[in-house]
Parts: sequence; structure tokens; C-alpha cells
Amino acid sequence: MTVRDDFRQEVERRVREALRSLGCDAAFEVEAPSTGVADLAVPCFTLAKELRKAPQAIAEELRGLVPCEGPICAVESVNGYLNFFIDQDVLVRETLKEICEQGGDYGRLPFKGVKVNVEHTSINPTGPIHVGRARNPIIGDTLARCLERCGYEVETEYYVNDVGKQVVLLTWGMGNVPAGDALETEKADHRLVHHYRAANKMMEEDEAVRDEIAAMLQRFEEGDEEVISTVREAVEVMLGGLRQTLDRINVSLDRYTWESQFIADGSAKEVVERLKRSPYCGEEGGAHYLELKDFGIHGKNTRFTFTRRDGTTLYTTRDLAYHLDKFRRADRAVDVLGEDQKLGSQQLIAALEILGCGTKPEPMFYSFVSLPEGKMSTRRGTVVHLDDLVEEAVSRAYEEVRKRREDLSEERMREIAEVVGVGAVRYNIARVQPEKKMVFRWEDAMNFDGNSAPFLQYSHARACSILRKAGDFAPAVDESLLTDEYERRLVAALSLFPEVMRECGENKRIHMLPSYGHELASAFNQFYAAVPVLSSGELRDARLTLVDCCRVVLRSTIETLGLVALEEM
Repeated sequence: MTVRDDFRQEVERRVREALRSLGCDAAFEVEAPSTGVADLAVPCFTLAKELRKAPQAIAEELRGLVPCEGPICAVESVNGYLNFFIDQDVLVRETLKEICEQGGDYGRLPFKGVKVNVEHTSINPTGPIHVGRARNPIIGDTLARCLERCGYEVETEYYVNDVGKQVVLLTWGMGNVPAGDALETEKADHRLVHHYRAANKMMEEDEAVRDEIAAMLQRFEEGDEEVISTVREAVEVMLGGLRQTLDRINVSLDRYTWESQFIADGSAKEVVERLKRSPYCGEEGGAHYLELKDFGIHGKNTRFTFTRRDGTTLYTTRDLAYHLDKFRRADRAVDVLGEDQKLGSQQLIAALEILGCGTKPEPMFYSFVSLPEGKMSTRRGTVVHLDDLVEEAVSRAYEEVRKRREDLSEERMREIAEVVGVGAVRYNIARVQPEKKMVFRWEDAMNFDGNSAPFLQYSHARACSILRKAGDFAPAVDESLLTDEYERRLVAALSLFPEVMRECGENKRIHMLPSYGHELASAFNQFYAAVPVLSSGELRDARLTLVDCCRVVLRSTIETLGLVALEEM
């Protein structure tokens, strides 16, 4: 429980008591106005019918019945709203006390004992990650961090597509196509994509090659151990390159699950047999499908095909087996998916319902990233990869660090540039609501004074610098010593962190965390510019305590975003 939780509970209790004194037990909402006109507000519009009064009249009457006690310092009625204001002395004292006592655990919720599986990235292992899908690992990893702080037991997972024509084509290309322009020094994913593209071109132009690849695919689907093993080895090499990309942006996954395992262990076949017994199953030309019009899916997409004419399974069938396996391991399953997967996700959920699965996956959709030059596509001849974007970000960060910190060694400048550049990419992608279109702009990502990772990291480094210069001090939590408006604005921002974390994790609104980080960093820098700290006499320890509390929350924000909290920049 935080001071703001106590405040909300007190508001709810007082309003409930006031309504009961009027003979009303109606439900009401307590909301936090986004405009900042109050700390909490109760809209009275829904009470008008039962009390037979205008909302503003109800608000006026309730205002006279609610005492200003405890954390409530003022109550106002405005345009049908009952507005509440928290006592600033209470807010300052209790917020700083909570942060000093809890440290990095401030804003962390108690352990729930609920297992959440977050599947993200899961791109086809046939080439490097391109910028268009860069949001997937960043959204997934950030969400997992938020959920963990909200008290969940989280497992992140990559579903490896090692079945089908694309991976067989890659494997054939590795065994039959010369490296050509590929360099041995290149990352594996960049090196192998040359084989993949060349093999694809040969298949399109040469019927003999096409037949050879088709035969290899047939052997794979029939369970030929030699072919399956060869494909697995090729995919492992490709994954090695993809892992390097993910490692560089500070994304790690707990588990890699291979699609082929659901063929090998018979679970995909079991799904087929169960679906065939369903009254929603139909058959056409030997292929089996589900008719899903009764599940809210309409038009030409009502059929969900789960076997080919020859009886072999499809990706969709194996995805069903995969999700059934997930729910044996977790209480909840979040799927981070591109916006082009909405129909497939709907069909999957309907099919799981037909199979009697009592839990539904929670899809989290995102729109693709584009550059100012236009939307990127894997079908274009030239593609900007995530590796390219990170490399450019680090290069730009190095130029900024070199201009600002000539006193640093070359090695240290490179280290800081790596952290700042990677952070700029992650933050700039995470700050946009996932379902909204996003254009990645360098002027936003690398703005050291704006809504960016460099600004957030610089603010943390500044707090660390102040504390280093201060040396030893006696932590002091005394609201009577922190009365300046900039001090109180900063404490108010600190007190919001637990609520923001709860919203990010429980409602999967991770874009709120970068926004909060920017607001906190701005409040801290305004405080630093307006209020002396090191030379503030009897106020020095109290202000250093405030700086240290800000450092703690900035660090938690930065690390939950998957960035590195630098102590110098």
C-alpha cells in the first residue's frame, strides 16, 4: 500500500458514507483526472437518476458531507464532479519514507503466484530482424519486465518456426549455394540470408531445383530424421545470429520452443483427431477445416483449415498444439503479434474454444515501424535491418558523447555510446502506443533534451553526480524542510511511480512508462535548476535525500525499460 493507495481508499470510504447518509447505496467511480485539475475525482452523473438531482447539485451536497481529514486536504465541486486534493505534507513525508525504506523495490507489487507466458519475437529464422518488426522484441521484453514488477512469475518464449518450405529452402541453399558476396566475418543471420535468397532465385528459375527442394520438404514432413536434423542445424546457426541482435538490445528469452516438436511428439496429430470429431469440422477435397461463423468471424475468412489434402498438418494446427502446451505450463499466455496477425489470432482463439481450452491467449498487437523514407517490407530488394538501426544509433551517440565529454578516454566514450545508442532505439520504440503507426525519427530518438532515452539516462547520471559530490549525508525525511514548489512537484512525480507500473503491467500499457520517465526527469531537472542542493545549509540533507529518492526511481524506470542506468555521461 502506498500513500496514494491510502488516499484513494479514504476518498472511497468518505464518499460511500456520504451517499449512505442520503439513503443511496449506488456504485460510483473514482478517477484520476488527466488534466491535473484534482488528484482524484468522483463524477456524479451516474448518481443523478437515483438521487433525482442534477449532477452539480449532488456534487455540492456531497462536498458538505465529506470532511477534510487524514490525507484529504480539500474537496471541491466543479461541473458535476467532486474533486479531491491530497495533503501535500502527507504526500511528501510518506512518499520519501516509502522510497527510503524500499529502495529499488519501491513500486513493486507483492508476488501473486500467477505464471504468465510472454511469447515475443518468434520471427521466421530465414534472415536478420528487419526494422519493421523491431517493435516485437522490445514490446515483449518491456512487458515482461513490467509484469515481473507487478508480482507475476514471468517466462518469455520464442516459438521457432523450423517447419515448412522456407526453412527447407534455407537448408538446401546452405548445402548447395556458394557463399558469394557473404563474408565469413558477418553475423550468421546476415551471412545465411545470401544462401536463402540465391536458393529462392534458383528455385524460381530451375525446375530441377524446384523438384529437389519439394522432395526434401516431403521427406521432412514424413519424419525423415536425417532431413529434420539437417534443418535443425541450419536453423540453429541462423538463431545464433538473431540472438546476437537480441543480446545487443538487452533482450533475452527464457525458452525456445521448436515447432517440429509438435509433429515429433504426436500432439499436432492429436489436435487433428480432436478437431475432426467437432461438429464444426468440414472436409473438402481431402482437406479438413473448421467453420467459424458462429464464433464472430464473418465473410470469406470463416474457414480455418487445419490439414492439407494429403492429411499433413499446417502451421495453424501446430500453433494450436503449441498453445495447449503453453497452458499446461502457465496460467496466462500473452502473444505479441504484428497487426497482420489479427485474423489468425481470432481463428486460433475460436479453435481453442472448440478444443475445450478454458483459457484464451491474450494477443497484444503492434503496428510496424517505418522510416521517413517509407514503410519497409521483406519483399523489397533492400531492407533496413535492426542491426543497421542500432549501429547507426551507436554511431550518432558516439559523436554526441565525443562533443560533450572530451575528458573521457576513447574506450569509455565507446562504452557510453553503446549504452546510449541502444537505449535510444528501445525507448523511442517503446514510447509509442503499440497499436499506433510509428515512424522512427533520429531527431526524436537522439534528442538529449527531449522525450528520449538520452535525456532519461542523463538525468540519472546527474543525480549520481550530485550525490558523489555531496559525499556522506544524513538521510532526512522531513516535510517541513521541503516546501519549495519544485521540490513538491518532484515528490508528486515520484509518488506516481507505483500507479504507473501497475497500469503498465496489469493493462499492458507499456508506453506509459517512457512517458512517466520523461515527466519525472523533467521535474528533476527543473528542481535542480531552481533549487540549490549542495549549498543549501540546513536544508542540504533533506534535499540530498530527495535527490537520492529520485535516483532510485529513475533507475527503476530505466531498467524496467530494458536500458542501462549510467552513472556518468
